[in-house]
Amino acid sequence: MPADQFALSSDLINELLRGMRLRGVDYRRIQAGSIFGLGFAQKPGHAWFHFLAVGNAVLRMEDGSTYALSAGNAVFISHGVAHQLFSHQDVPVQDIDRLVGAPLGDAVSAVDTGTDASPVPSTILFSACMEFELGSIHGLGRLMPGLMLIDAGGQRYPGLVPILTAMEREVSAARVGFAGILARLADVVAAMVVRGWVECACGNATGLVAALRDHRLAGALLALHQHPGRDWTVAQLAERCNTSRSVFADRFQTTIGMAPLRYVTELRMRLASQWLTLERLPIEEVAQRLGYTSQAAFSRAFKRITGKTPGLSRKVRQAERS
Repeated sequence: MPADQFALSSDLINELLRGMRLRGVDYRRIQAGSIFGLGFAQKPGHAWFHFLAVGNAVLRMEDGSTYALSAGNAVFISHGVAHQLFSHQDVPVQDIDRLVGAPLGDAVSAVDTGTDASPVPSTILFSACMEFELGSIHGLGRLMPGLMLIDAGGQRYPGLVPILTAMEREVSAARVGFAGILARLADVVAAMVVRGWVECACGNATGLVAALRDHRLAGALLALHQHPGRDWTVAQLAERCNTSRSVFADRFQTTIGMAPLRYVTELRMRLASQWLTLERLPIEEVAQRLGYTSQAAFSRAFKRITGKTPGLSRKVRQAERS
């Protein structure tokens, strides 16, 4: 890819990743003996992340497929499906939620299992369960594979090992403010995983993933995400990509699966949901940010896309989090 095209795609991915957030993260530092079996229940709307710091383990997914893991490997389970981690086949599996953990701080606990026979654990696992809030790149969530196997030291994820090591160090030391630092580090880890997937989803790239890598669309997408409140026309977006209106509209529809102005509306409503529920901005301010001339016009558009009024959407999300 030429340097200018790479820079454009890079700017777009940077813009999209800024809106990604993790919420409701629960962390566990799991120390296990030579024989262990751990079950992780299905959690819709969540993602699981496991990093194997020491030892070996086998991952078994809901469909029965298994994967051997060794120290330095990590897994990202983007759709929250049920799975198991164990030392050997046919080992009894315990539900992780039934194991008593020693609290290390807010939303952080230490779990020891099967370590009675030896003072030194055979396996050390860092585990997190989180709500994966993709903000303006919400469309990526549906396209992400259910399981991503990560070699933290591999070329796709340079720099990931020091971050994971820092997370483990924060959990072990439990210094003042470590829970907040863990949350920031987890954001970075998730962003690196998403970036690595986007960069390497070459042969089967579809939808928004393909658009992120397509310099013929990246200019328009970057402009939309930087200025979602502007009153865009298809002609203006085509001009950003140095192409005709008809060619741009056809390419956008074919690649992303919707018309450009429909994408603009859905983008605005995704941002509105994030600003209303996470940042708790007033409805009137959200409407102004997104270019609506009145709160009533914004509320009608929001309900048309989401099926709920802005006020009801905020209440529902708050109830889900409580």
